[in-house]
Amino acid sequence: MKSSIPLLLALSSLSLLFFFFLSSKSKPYYPPLSSLSSSSQKPSSQSQSRLKIFVADLPRSFNYGLLDRYWSLSGPDSRIGVDPDADLRADISTGRRRSLERPPYPENSLIKQYSAEYWLLGDLETPEGLRGTSFAERVYEPDAADVVFVPFFATLSAEMELGWGRKLGFRKKEGNEDYRRQREVVDRIRGSKAWRRSGGRDHIFVLTDPVAMWHVRREIAPAILLVVDFGGWYRLDSKSSNNNSSHMIQHTQVSLLKDVIVPYTHLLPRLNLLENRHRDILLYFKGAKHRHRGGLVREKLWDLLVDEPGVIMEEGFPNATGRKQSIKGMRTSEFCLHPAGDTPTSCRLFDAVMSLCIPVVISDNIELPFEGVVDYTEFSVFVSVSNALQPKWLVNYLRSISKEQKGRFRRNMARVQSIFEYDNGSPSGVGPIHPDGAVNHIWRKLYQKLPMIQEAMIREKRKPEGVSIPLRCHCT
Repeated sequence: MKSSIPLLLALSSLSLLFFFFLSSKSKPYYPPLSSLSSSSQKPSSQSQSRLKIFVADLPRSFNYGLLDRYWSLSGPDSRIGVDPDADLRADISTGRRRSLERPPYPENSLIKQYSAEYWLLGDLETPEGLRGTSFAERVYEPDAADVVFVPFFATLSAEMELGWGRKLGFRKKEGNEDYRRQREVVDRIRGSKAWRRSGGRDHIFVLTDPVAMWHVRREIAPAILLVVDFGGWYRLDSKSSNNNSSHMIQHTQVSLLKDVIVPYTHLLPRLNLLENRHRDILLYFKGAKHRHRGGLVREKLWDLLVDEPGVIMEEGFPNATGRKQSIKGMRTSEFCLHPAGDTPTSCRLFDAVMSLCIPVVISDNIELPFEGVVDYTEFSVFVSVSNALQPKWLVNYLRSISKEQKGRFRRNMARVQSIFEYDNGSPSGVGPIHPDGAVNHIWRKLYQKLPMIQEAMIREKRKPEGVSIPLRCHCT
């Protein structure tokens, strides 16, 4: 028995050596890396802290009540001469949907593209038991909150005035229903204990329309603004102010340090990667040719590209026919042109992503949502205005991109489509949200800003009464 022990030990040693030998020959396992998004990190109230949000006390007339008013309007949207919501409006006016506590948001493209306000409030209105996928936790005392959400549908208010108000009356205050609502909201919010405590620095306004809260922006400047870009905020600097500082929008009113860039709501349906088919058009664009200010580049590009083989440039408007044409054009084209318009970006970029059409971004001052989480260079082509305006440069560059690279772009695009999705499938906007959708990514971005918000509030508290801090530019 004793003589067998050395033999057993020797056999065990040989077995261990053989095991290590095999291990050294096999490839080590590395967990997969995600370079495009943090979608693997799902929000969970059990696994991590959540953003605590208090919803400011505003009457229903400033949010869902505005939708009641919208659905009671008569006549077409004066900007496009038709009423895209005519059928649904008739359905509601007959009483079949009159009892809805939360009416649907308009399908009118000019309004729907800015519908983030509807889906964000919808998440906060969802009962807590159904909000397990949300990164936000609604609290009912301001002292328990990280931030205060202002439930004003500022975009819907502005769009109703633009489409159904007095012609050319939007910039005027007299007889402007939108201004009346802006004024009342600001007076209520700025008069609250929560605003006085923080100077408004922890308050959130959803201002996706470039003209939302147009007349009172200076008064809400300290707050956190959710915007699609900064274009509407700088417009007065270069043209309308005439160097009159009282009419200028100060650069310090918007900043990537305190504000959040959010996506437009896409208007075209999502195309899954498995549904993708052969694309025989090189480059596609549909929209208005003539724009103002930074959008003048669009007119120059149009003239350069309109007669190029494999390029389609279509003038169009957001009606039913235009939508069908856009779906077909984006799904049969390799690249979709995204030039600056009146503002640096538009919902066209997100329609391209949903259509798996590789965006070609020609907008030198563009800001994009969720950067740091999403790397747009993995599925988009960025071209400077100076290069794009050289004859033949753009089409030659796009034709030089290999089939393999275009395939990688499209696969990467498919991976981030859900990040730009607001819709939770509920016609009222209330219900469980997609854990990796746009609403949750907005809450995450706000959560990342909490240390900066707290620091600003503490600095404000130590200022002696009567002392004002001069405006300073926050470089971004």
